[in-house]
Amino acid sequence: MMIFFRYFSLLFICAQCLVLQAQEQSKVDFLTADIDVQPNVQTKMISGTVNYVFTTLAAVDSVFLDAKKMNFTKVLLNNRRVKFTINDSRITIFKKLKKNKKYTLKLVYSAKPKQALYFFGWNNSDDKNNQIWTQGQGKYTSNWLPSFDDMNEKVVFNLNITFNKNYQVIANGKLKNTSVKDTLKRWQYGMNNPMSSYLLAFAIGKYTVHKQISDSGVPLKLYYYPKDSVKVEPTYRYSKAIFNFLEQEIGIAYPWQVYKQVPVRDFLYAGMENTTTTIFSDAYVVDSIAYNDKNYINVNAHELAHQWFGDLVTEVDSKSHWLHEGFATYYAYLAEKEVLGEEHFNWKLFATSLQLDKFSRENGGEALLNPKASSLTFYEKGAWALHALVHKVGKDAFNKGVKNYLQKYKYKNVKVTDFISSIEEASGVSLQDYKLNWLTAKEFPISKAKSILKKSSSSIATFYKLQKELTVNKEQNNVIIDRYWDKAASAQLKKYIVEFYSKSLSSKIKTEILNSNDVVLRQTLLLNTQKLLGDDVTYFESFLTDKSYTTIENALYKLWIYNPAKRATYLNKTKGVIGFSNKNVRQLWLALAIMTKEYDVDYKSDYLKELQGYTNNSEYFETRQLAFSYLNDLFYLDETNLVDLIYATNHPVWQFKKFARNMVDDLIQKKEYKKLFVALEAQVSKSNFNYVKSKL
Repeated sequence: MMIFFRYFSLLFICAQCLVLQAQEQSKVDFLTADIDVQPNVQTKMISGTVNYVFTTLAAVDSVFLDAKKMNFTKVLLNNRRVKFTINDSRITIFKKLKKNKKYTLKLVYSAKPKQALYFFGWNNSDDKNNQIWTQGQGKYTSNWLPSFDDMNEKVVFNLNITFNKNYQVIANGKLKNTSVKDTLKRWQYGMNNPMSSYLLAFAIGKYTVHKQISDSGVPLKLYYYPKDSVKVEPTYRYSKAIFNFLEQEIGIAYPWQVYKQVPVRDFLYAGMENTTTTIFSDAYVVDSIAYNDKNYINVNAHELAHQWFGDLVTEVDSKSHWLHEGFATYYAYLAEKEVLGEEHFNWKLFATSLQLDKFSRENGGEALLNPKASSLTFYEKGAWALHALVHKVGKDAFNKGVKNYLQKYKYKNVKVTDFISSIEEASGVSLQDYKLNWLTAKEFPISKAKSILKKSSSSIATFYKLQKELTVNKEQNNVIIDRYWDKAASAQLKKYIVEFYSKSLSSKIKTEILNSNDVVLRQTLLLNTQKLLGDDVTYFESFLTDKSYTTIENALYKLWIYNPAKRATYLNKTKGVIGFSNKNVRQLWLALAIMTKEYDVDYKSDYLKELQGYTNNSEYFETRQLAFSYLNDLFYLDETNLVDLIYATNHPVWQFKKFARNMVDDLIQKKEYKKLFVALEAQVSKSNFNYVKSKL
């Protein structure tokens, strides 16, 4: 969510303008758009033509489209030149148009977007890193295509893209045709039904595709980088099962022609539910070990659920954002329940209830209908509100209400009241109290959540009972925990006992965990053991070979710290481990190897050089951030690292950009680094040096 601050008077004036324009534009209905574009990697521009067909619902004298800083070389209405004006945000066409008439509008344009269309890697020699991809939500498609920032304008978009024939181009809809001329290839994608502009998308890169067919006959296309063939199964595990489940659970057939999933580098979010074409962060492309720590299952299900909740039916405005994120989150949890089990589902809701209760106690909470609420509220409180609704009206009535809601408002825009009315009609139950408790109240109703969890899960009910007993008998913690542990049949219950009461665990429980093959239990114990003292050192040595990169990283660090005598042994045991896409284990290993005296003395300069190389912009942004941190905290940043840092101050991922700018702020306080920054100005472009210069 992006929040913009303005002076009150300016905000009032702009709001009035927007209302007037929206009222005028509501008299025009755009129906179809035939788009033909060509991205240019040298100039980082996009140019092309879009042909719109629209009808007038009343007599008007102008129409407009959102168009951010675009240049137009041709504007034709019904194939005739027409008067128009442009500014930094839109193009307005002036012509007296009659009521109930159909018109065609042709726009030939070019743009150099600062956001929404991103070019990665094209200055590097390795073409495997070359990518172009879009992100409409929050960034506005109108940066690269004259279109509509208003979600209420839904259009059937047909997207044709011309690009280098050696790359794959993936976009919304079904691939209708391709044609090749010299080095260029034209991909023609078509949609059958309308959608909002923010859901328009394409991705370009070097990809291979794994194809599946859903039980209902929908083509499923799972894209991956050619080098990642062994990661296809763990990355896309359960994809077909999730698709089949959601179609059955929602009760409405998947509403589009095809479904594609495309990983990209340095994506701004975990994933984005572009219609028919989910784009997601390639950090979720994992091997079989990383799968145990961080897998794609939840993001996979969440973005797919959006194809119904957000794409098929779309919010009128952000006051109804719950209808997107709360629904996608809840149905993703239901999909996880289907493939991972009911215990997983209930304990996930337990975990989010703790987060929401803490937020309520410390920050007062937020109402779900607050358009400026946080992600925690829209996603997790939103999911809980639906779970509570199921328990209030019953599963059958809930499903019937959801199905009626989707059928009634398909390819339209909705408000929360539309959904509530649908559930009330299906169930015959008044939801007045429900709205007060779950939609308008700021506080998270933890007592109601606990009641639902106790009824749904005997293991969670047991955990609440354990907490109560430990509160009363604090001096007998070990005995009480042992008793509950021995009776526990739930792996999730044992996990939370370890997480909450790690300091009170008996040696018997620790030995059981050590001798088990339970990756999650072992990791939970390690993460909740702050210091390795006495027998703990020997105890945790076996964790260095666990099937978990999180466990290996933490075990290596803690053993290296608390048992200096065996540092070389620990380093040798983990020498070839890379870890996640951010190279977490490898980078820790390099830092520790450099700092360990008498270890690989002849290779220390090579290790430092490797670590310094990970700040390069060809690396994943989390890899770069980790490398910058190690170099700054433990070693030093050379001129090449500082140039990389300067470029990072303009990175599209705001978290990484903020990190880089904060590091620049700190480094400039040191004379030696300030002097280096001044000398480096000539090596980077003016736009990339702007932030550093503002601090100098």
